[in-house]
Order: sequence, then C-alpha cells, then structure tokens
Amino acid sequence: MKKDMLNSNRVFDVFNYFIIGILALACVLPFIHVLAISFSDSAAVTSGRVGLWPVNFTPESYLLGMRRPRFFTSMWNSVERVAVGVLVNMLITILTAYPLSKAKGVFKGRTFFSWFFVITMLIGGGMIPTFIIVSLTGLRNTIWALVLPGALPIFNMVVLLNFFRQLPHELEEAAVIDGAGDFRILFQIFVPLSIPCLATLVIFQTVGHWNDWFGGLIYMDRIDNYPLATYMYNVLQMPNFDQISQMTAEERRRMLQITPRTLQAAQIIMSTLPIVLVYPFLQRFFVKGLTLGSLKG
Repeated sequence: MKKDMLNSNRVFDVFNYFIIGILALACVLPFIHVLAISFSDSAAVTSGRVGLWPVNFTPESYLLGMRRPRFFTSMWNSVERVAVGVLVNMLITILTAYPLSKAKGVFKGRTFFSWFFVITMLIGGGMIPTFIIVSLTGLRNTIWALVLPGALPIFNMVVLLNFFRQLPHELEEAAVIDGAGDFRILFQIFVPLSIPCLATLVIFQTVGHWNDWFGGLIYMDRIDNYPLATYMYNVLQMPNFDQISQMTAEERRRMLQITPRTLQAAQIIMSTLPIVLVYPFLQRFFVKGLTLGSLKG
C-alpha cells in the first residue's frame, strides 16, 4: 500500500515538474527571442531568420540608444523616481490602511472612508482634469508630477488593510496596556508583522514606476526630465534625424544594420534589465519576510 502511494506521489511530482517547466519556458523563450533580435542585424531580422540566437551579431541597436548622453540622464531620473515614489507610496499606504483596519467601534467613520477610497478605483477624474491640477500646482517638469498623482495606490491599500485585519488583536491590546501609542503600535508591531505583504507591494510599486512612460510624456516638457521608459519611447517614435545627418559615412553604414524592430527589441531589454537584475534581491527579501511573518504570527 505504501509503495503504491509512493509511486503515485512520484508520478504526481513528475507531472507537476513537467507542467511548471512548460510554463517557465513559455515565459522565458519570448524574452530570449527578443534578446536575440536586439543583437541581430537588420537583414536577418527582416527575413525572419532570427530564433533564439542572434544572427550576424551586432550591438548597434544598444549603441544607438546609449550613444546619447541623455540616456544616462533618463536612467538616473528613473532611479530617482523609483526611490522617491516607492517611499511615498508605501508611507501613505501604511498610514491609510492602519486606521481603516480598525473595528467600527474604534473608528466610527471606517466604512465611509473605505467606500470613499474604493469608489475612486471605479470612477476617476480623468486625464485632462489631472493634467490641469498638476499644471496649476506647479508640479510639471518635476519628479513630484510623476509621484504625487498616484501617491496612494488604492488597490495596495486595500490589500494591506485586509492584511492588518488578520493580525492578532491581542498584540495590540497588550501594547495599549503597556502604554504604547498608535504610531508605536503601527511601526513596532503591525509593520514588522506585515513584512511579507509590504515586500510584495514594494515589488509592485517598483515595477510600476520603472515601466511607466506615459506620465513623463505628458508632464515633462524637457527631454532632460524624461524617465528611461519615456526616453526610450521617444527614441523609437521620433528618431533624431539631425544627428543622423551629421554622421560620418562609417556611422551611416553601421546604422543600416538597425531596423525599428531591432531598436524596439533593444528598448525592451534595456528597460527591463535593471528590474531583472534587482528582482533577485527583492525576492530574497520577500522570502525572508515570509519566514519572519510566519514566526511572529
């Protein structure tokens, strides 16, 4: 009997590994294909000869994007936006979710404010009113135009609110008996116990800020203020023909190795590579937070 159960478990494990392997390949192979296109020349890409390995290897698509000094300026703008934006998002999310996680007897207006925030997820003011407000408040061409309009992610706040409600109320009651105030309870009890949830929200916000290109396009008038995603979009959609006209014959010959498709592939790789490199560190922090939360919970 035990032998039959052991064989059944092995078959089940093999089936799971097979399915997970297929899903993993489905996620990785498109990225490898895009990477191969970004390092292939225009003739190979146009003729459809590029698979999972570059054909006629050339880095010209990357050099075109990095040849301009504004590339590194936009990279720094994105790093600054992620650092400031995630900090602001998480601070406001925590301070909003904590009081809304209280019982009705503790916070009588909890239901009203909860529905108030939820309604904003369904009905928004629209892009034009938001643009007018950002302009009238003098936020355009500043990093705050990219951070403050979405300073409170409602979905993240709802997720954290529900996580706070699941924490043992006895810990808060014991802290109140010991004379702890709300801020001390929040940052010394609720926040440490919520590390798994907070780590997940940090990942969501980091990816959201890094990949957003539309905010920089409508709120920034100067290219020097563009984040990386907006700058790469600008390079792809509106190439600098003045710079091309000033190139030497050798530089123009090298430009023939590039097509819009190879440039777009290079744009995708350059935009996602920093997040791909940083994610393992966030993932390790996330796993550590899961362990810490399970021990303290």
